[in-house]
Order: sequence, then structure tokens, then C-alpha cells
Amino acid sequence: MRRSECAQIAMMLEVCAYPKPGNVDRCHDYEDTWLEHFLASAILARPAFVTAEYSTAGLGACLKEAVSLTAVHEGGNTHFGAYILLFPLIMGDGIEGALDITARTTVEDALNFYEAFGLTEVRMNKTDDLDVNDPESARHIRDEKLTLKDIISYSAPGDMVCREWLNGFALSRRVADFLLAAPDGKQAIVRAFFSLLESEPDTFIIKKHGRDIAEWTMKQAKEVSAGIRSAEDFDEECLARGINPGSIADITIAGIYLALREGWNWESSQTA
Repeated sequence: MRRSECAQIAMMLEVCAYPKPGNVDRCHDYEDTWLEHFLASAILARPAFVTAEYSTAGLGACLKEAVSLTAVHEGGNTHFGAYILLFPLIMGDGIEGALDITARTTVEDALNFYEAFGLTEVRMNKTDDLDVNDPESARHIRDEKLTLKDIISYSAPGDMVCREWLNGFALSRRVADFLLAAPDGKQAIVRAFFSLLESEPDTFIIKKHGRDIAEWTMKQAKEVSAGIRSAEDFDEECLARGINPGSIADITIAGIYLALREGWNWESSQTA
């Protein structure tokens, strides 16, 4: 498969996997964001993925194209975090190339990123002082000659998706390795998701609910993995409380993409 196709399939497989606690999946919608919105974004983003695969467009321009293409439905931001990971991986054809791409980002990439960011409803930390709705932010980027890598690095301490640019896509790699080692294709996606959730505090949960809830989520995920609690029960409680590990979902997409590029067969039906 082409890199652009692997990106689409990764987005599709992640959102369809069940049960992933608190997130939209094939059994649960949110009131304003449905499974169909996620699938529509996976379809609509294709031209931007193709641009990233075959052209010399900058990373920021590709991000902005993807957000513009997918902002035509009413489901809001479905994949902005995933795009931050997928586009360098597509452009660099893997982690090593992605790190080279991110290292060479420009001020123009940063400005395009902020324009794209302004089209979404991404949750930010209260301490973030580069407001996408403030023209002074763009002026600050130009005056300080901040690249997109600078922007991502600034956000990384409080955002695990951004940290992937700095740590060599370590968590994405973990997901990919988990899937490649599993014998049962797409059935392994939920287990890969839980393997991160039980060991990493999800920064989207922290931004929305605070660190205590993120740590509670990790503890519950460990109980699910240990067989103490059912994944379905945990999922229902997270949905009822509005707890959704969206950052881990984004990283899972990137991990699925890497696994697909390395020959993972998501259609395998062997039992674990």
C-alpha cells in the first residue's frame, strides 16, 4: 500500500477498534461527534496525504491542507493530533526520515500550523500563551523566527503527542512493535491501546480533567489488563464521566501506520 493509503487505514482501524475506554468507536458516538465523522475525516484527508507523499510542500502546509479538507463536517476536530504524527512519518517514510523532516521545519511551517490550529477546537493547557486567535502570536512567531519544531518543543512538556517529535516517536514505535508481534491482526489494537494507557498519563485527560483523573485512568487500565475489571465496564464509566484518552488514540494511529508500512497484516484472524 502507498503511504497515503496506510495513513487512511490507520485512522479507520483505530476508530473502529472496540472497546477503547471513553473514545468514539464502532459501538459509541459522542453527542456531537460520531464514528461517521472520524471515518469521513479519514476519507477527506486523502489529498493532503498524497501531497505529503509525492510533493515538496512543507509540513505546515500539509497540516493546514488536511484540516481545511476535513473541516467540512460538523464533528469538530477528529484527528489534529494524529496529523502532527502522521505527516512527518509520511513525508519521511518512517521514523528516521520523520525526525529529519521535523528538524528542518521553518517559520512558514509554524505559521501554517497556527492557521490550521485556529480551524480546530483543540484543547490547550491554561498556561499556553501563544493564542491561535491572537494576531500577536503570528507576529511573535515571525519576530522570533520560531520554526514548527520550536512550537512543538514548546508544547511538548504538557503534550505527549508533541513529545513524540522529541523522543524519536518512542510511543508510536511501541504500538507498532506490539502489533507486529501479535498474531491476531486488528484484534491486537485494543490491547496495544491499553498497553499505553496503563503506563502513560494521557495528556488530553490531564488538560480536560487534571492529573489525578489521568492517574485513575491508568490504574483502571492496569486492572483491565490484569483481568480484574472488564474493558466494557471501564469504557462505559469513562463515557459517563467524559474521560477520553484522545492523545493515546492519536499515538495509536501513528503506531498502526508504522506497523502497516512494515508489513503488519491487520486482517489476520489467528487467536492470541
